[in-house]
Amino acid sequence: MIHGLLWFPLLLVFVLLTALGWLERRRQNLFLIWAEGSELSKLDISGAARLKEGILSLSTFEAGKFQEKDAFEIKQLELVELMALSSGEAPLTNESQGRCRLRLIGKGKEMDVPFEDADRARDWIDQLMARARCDL
Repeated sequence: MIHGLLWFPLLLVFVLLTALGWLERRRQNLFLIWAEGSELSKLDISGAARLKEGILSLSTFEAGKFQEKDAFEIKQLELVELMALSSGEAPLTNESQGRCRLRLIGKGKEMDVPFEDADRARDWIDQLMARARCDL
C-alpha cells in the first residue's frame, strides 16, 4: 500500500503534463489555421501576430480561440521602435536580449507588439519596414 501511495503523486504529475501538452498542441494547431495565408506570423507566450493583406493583427489565445486585440495598416507605417517590455519608454540597445515590444507608429496611431525574443523582433522590424515601403 505504501508503494502505491508513493507513486500516486507521480501519476498525477504525468496526467497534468499530458494535459498541458495537449492544450499547447491544440493552441499551435489553431494558430496554424489562423495564420494560414499570412505573409508574416508569430506565436509566443505574449500572443500571436500576423501580417495578412497589408494589415498587422495582434491576438491573444483565450477560451480556445484567437481573440483579435488590435490591428494596424502597414502602408501607414512611419516608424518602428524596439522598446523594453516593462520599463516604460526605454528603447532597447542592439545587444539586448529577452522580452521586448515593437512600437509601430503611423498616421497618428500607435500599436505595441510584444515579443519574447529580441532577435526575432529585430527581424520583424526589417520585414515590416520592407513591406511598408513596397505598399507605398
